[in-house]
Amino acid sequence: SSLLLMCGVVAAVGLCRRLARRRLRSHPRLFAFLVEMFSTFQICACTNELSLLGDAEPKPHTALTLTYGFTVLHGLTLTGSTCNPCGTLQPMWGGGTPLRMGGLKIAAQFVAAALARVFMHFIWSLEMAEAHSGALSQGCSSPMQTTEVQAFCIELLFSVVFQLAVLRAESVTPKYRVHLLALLITMLVYAGGNLTGAIFNPALAFSLHADCFYDKFLSYSLVYWIAPALGKFLILYVF
Repeated sequence: SSLLLMCGVVAAVGLCRRLARRRLRSHPRLFAFLVEMFSTFQICACTNELSLLGDAEPKPHTALTLTYGFTVLHGLTLTGSTCNPCGTLQPMWGGGTPLRMGGLKIAAQFVAAALARVFMHFIWSLEMAEAHSGALSQGCSSPMQTTEVQAFCIELLFSVVFQLAVLRAESVTPKYRVHLLALLITMLVYAGGNLTGAIFNPALAFSLHADCFYDKFLSYSLVYWIAPALGKFLILYVF
């Protein structure tokens, strides 16, 4: 049921992106906002569902396999979208994207993160799958299983590694680049998933753990918003 749900989300987002591309080409700002929102919604909704399957047997093979598979699927179906505020900062920093357009895309990413969370909570309330039972009663299911300083350093390091890999992989053929980045993300999740969740995406972190941001805004904003953004700026500064 969970796999069918995630595949349904991917299919629906693909249809919405195609309709937006056909109907809104003459409205570039609205088109950019909606495409980025649809794409980020797909990643956040699927990752919310994947987070419930982390304890599926055999552990951790099932969770890592699904992470790799759906990361590849996202890469193949969401071409042209960053779905990550940190990724949107790069063209803004380099002057390739106007400040207003970049801000619009970041706003779309956080709107999509909130919508995906509301949508998945509604789906979980229907209890269509065994994993959904009790999902709404978890509250702040904190992914931070270490000190704030260590969590900050881990998310910073992972952001630097990932953004550096993205830059280095630009010369690789797209069909191979998707698999390389998916493999890297899976490795980072395996290495740090039990400590911080290995998210390194501010919008995705908000969608997954909004309750934790409400309870401990300062610590969670430092680890899951400022650390990935700082990692991105370090890469941009070095290059």
